Amino acid sequence: MKIIINGIHANLRFSSAHMIPCHEFCGGIHGHSYHVDVKVEGERGGPFGFVVDFKTVKSIVRDLCKILDHKLLLPEKSKEIDFKSKGESLEFAIGDKEYKIPREDCYLLPLSSTSAEDMAEYFAEQLFQALLQEEADIKSVGICVNEGIGQGAYFEKTVE
Repeated sequence: MKIIINGIHANLRFSSAHMIPCHEFCGGIHGHSYHVDVKVEGERGGPFGFVVDFKTVKSIVRDLCKILDHKLLLPEKSKEIDFKSKGESLEFAIGDKEYKIPREDCYLLPLSSTSAEDMAEYFAEQLFQALLQEEADIKSVGICVNEGIGQGAYFEKTVE
């Protein structure tokens, strides 16, 4: 059995800036109004026969969205970004471009890129781990991180 949550209608949204270093068009800082669609597959159980409670899933994903909302998203594991300082200000360079941005305006992600693809994988892993803590009988978690209407990347995390 699967449950599906539409991110636009469920208000699973965040607005953030990011960049894809060295990309011809996406290399500069730019932003998106993201929304996150969710699919969870598993066995029905518990007193109500739910795969997992919609409220629980939405709360977890909203919390993730809230952390990223109105931040510059930076991939901490990027090979193209040379971080000089991660103190009160984040100082980093990409090629010959140097940046200094207040730390409170940024969010460092443990990723090599902040592409929709990597963000979808990040969200799926975070939700999957959180649902395991809820002791739900989950087979897979699918996430689509949309950069706009009709344009997103989908990743599915399955039980190994």
